[in-house]
Amino acid sequence: MKTKININSVILGVFCLGISGWAEQPSASESMDQLSSSSSQELNKSIQELNRLRDQIATEKLPLAQELTASEEKLVQLRRNYEQNARMVDAGNLELANIKNGIKARQDEMTYVGNLLDEYARSFESKINISEFQYCGESLDSAKKAAENTTLSAAEKFSGQTSFLKVSVERLFNAIGGMRFPGVGVDTKGTVEDGQFAVIGPVALFRANNGKTAGLVIPQSGSTKPLIRPLDGAMQSGIKALVEKGEGIMPLDPSRGGALKALVQQKVSLISIFKKGGPIMWPLLLAAGLAVFTVIERVLFLIGQQAKRDMKAMDKFFAAVERGDTEAAVQIGSESEFYVVRTLGYALRHKEKSLANALLYAQEQETKRFRRGIPILDTIITLAPLLGLLGTVTGMMGSFSLIGGELSSPGAITGGIAEALIATAFGLGIAITSLIPFNYLNTKMEEARLEIESAATQLELLIHPAVVDGASNG
Repeated sequence: MKTKININSVILGVFCLGISGWAEQPSASESMDQLSSSSSQELNKSIQELNRLRDQIATEKLPLAQELTASEEKLVQLRRNYEQNARMVDAGNLELANIKNGIKARQDEMTYVGNLLDEYARSFESKINISEFQYCGESLDSAKKAAENTTLSAAEKFSGQTSFLKVSVERLFNAIGGMRFPGVGVDTKGTVEDGQFAVIGPVALFRANNGKTAGLVIPQSGSTKPLIRPLDGAMQSGIKALVEKGEGIMPLDPSRGGALKALVQQKVSLISIFKKGGPIMWPLLLAAGLAVFTVIERVLFLIGQQAKRDMKAMDKFFAAVERGDTEAAVQIGSESEFYVVRTLGYALRHKEKSLANALLYAQEQETKRFRRGIPILDTIITLAPLLGLLGTVTGMMGSFSLIGGELSSPGAITGGIAEALIATAFGLGIAITSLIPFNYLNTKMEEARLEIESAATQLELLIHPAVVDGASNG
C-alpha cells in the first residue's frame, strides 16, 4: 500500500489554521466556529481517505492470501520432491555400495583363481619331463610371466593362465597310455638332433629322424634341451621301434627303479625309527605310554562326572535347606552322585561342628579326585624333553668317538647324529602332546572348584540367617 496519511500532520495543520484564523478574526466565537468547521471538514476527508485505504487493503488482501497459499503448496510439493530425491539418492548409494562390494568380491575371486593358476603353473614345471617343455614350454612361460607382468590387465593375465591350463589338460589326456611329439635332443657328442619323443609314464624316450640316435631322455643342468643316453643291443632297437610306431615292448623298467625305492621306503616305519633312537627311547616309550594311559583314564573320569551332573537334585537340596528341612537336604546329598550336591550334603551333615571347615574338607576331597593324574602329566612334560636331551648327548658322544679312528665308516657317524635327533624329537613330541590334556585337566579341575565354592557360598547364605534367627529367639 503506497498511500499513507499522517494524522498528526493533519491535526497540526488544522490547529495552525485555527490559530491563524482566530488571530485575524476579531471575534473569538466566530474563530472557534470556523476552526471547528475546518477541523470537521479535514476530519471527514481523513475518514474518507481512511475508508478508501481500508477498501484498497481489503481488495488487495485476497490476491495476497491466494498467492501465499499457492506459495505454501509449492513449498510442500518441493519438500516432497526433496524427500523423494533424498530417498532415491540413499537407495542409489546403497545400490552403489552393493555393486562395489560385488565388484570387490569378483576381483578377490579373480585374484584367488589367478594365484591358484600361478601356483599350478610353477608346480607343473617340476612334475613333467624335461622333453615336454618343447611343446608346452612356451605356454608355461607365458602363464608364469603373466602373473608377474604389471602392465597386463586382469583379463589378459587370466587369458594367458587359462591358455596354459587348457594345454596342461590336453597333455593329461594325451599322457594316458603314453604320448609322442616332435622335438630336438642332444646326443652324447653334443650334436642337436631333430626327432620324436615318446613319454610313457615316468620314462621319456627319443629317436632321431635320421635313425642314428635313440635312447633315454636325461635332463641337462643349465639347458632346456635334454641329453639322449643310448643303450646297447636289443634295448636300443626296442626304443627305436617304440618311438617310431608308438607300440611295442619297452625293454626296460618304466619305473626307473621306483618299485625298488618304494620297497625300501616301506621298511622305514615307526619301529625302525624307534630302534635308531638308541636305548633312551625305552624310557621315552614308557613315559608316552603312561601319558596316554593317564589321559584316557582322566577323559573317562570327566565323561562319567558329566553324566552324573544332576541340577534338579541341587535345586531340591537348596529348596529343602531354604524351608529348614535339614534332614531331607542331607538325604539328598547322600543319595546324589553329583559331586557338588555330595559336597554340600557332607558339609550340612557336619554343620554343628563347623560348616566352613566341613565345606573346605569336602571340597578338598572332591577336587582331589579331579586333580588325580595331573601330577603325572606334569612330570612327563618336564621329564620327556630332558630324556630327549640326554639321548642327544649320548648320540653325539657316540658320533664324536668315531671321528678319531673310523673315518672310513661315515654311516656310523651319521647314525649317532640320527640317534640324537630322533631322541630329541620324540622327547619334545611327547611333552608337546601331553601339554594339551594337562592344561585341559587343570581347567576342568578349576571349573569344578569354582562350582563347589559357588554352591557353598549359596548354602552359607541360606544357613546363616536361620542361625541368627534361632539365637534371637533364644
